[in-house]
Amino acid sequence: MRDACGTFGGRLTEVIETTKQFEAEKHIRILFLDKRNVLIADEVQGRGTVDHTPVYPREVVKRALELSATAIILVHNHPSGDPTPSRADIDMTKVIIEAAKALDITVHDHIIIGKDGHVSLKGLKLI
Repeated sequence: MRDACGTFGGRLTEVIETTKQFEAEKHIRILFLDKRNVLIADEVQGRGTVDHTPVYPREVVKRALELSATAIILVHNHPSGDPTPSRADIDMTKVIIEAAKALDITVHDHIIIGKDGHVSLKGLKLI
């Protein structure tokens, strides 16, 4: 499988650039993919405060099932500007991975966007 950035090229870059526009407010987007890793939907799943956005694994997986998605990519911003993942980011991602895995939905990556760049939890070998 190709990595998330290689799979979507310009589309993922567009998501990253669009997400940077919301620097004052933390929010999470989910890219829903079919079995060929073709984008089905790009949806904002939660908006929050400067340092917290509620994400409910059950709702993420439920939406993936509604769309017949077989894979997802999580994308969220850090209004602080630093894309370094927090312990909460890593833990939340692992909970979503486990919930999705039970229903044969793959979580390809979780990308965190900061003011001047982004990081991939998969690239950091955190998932």
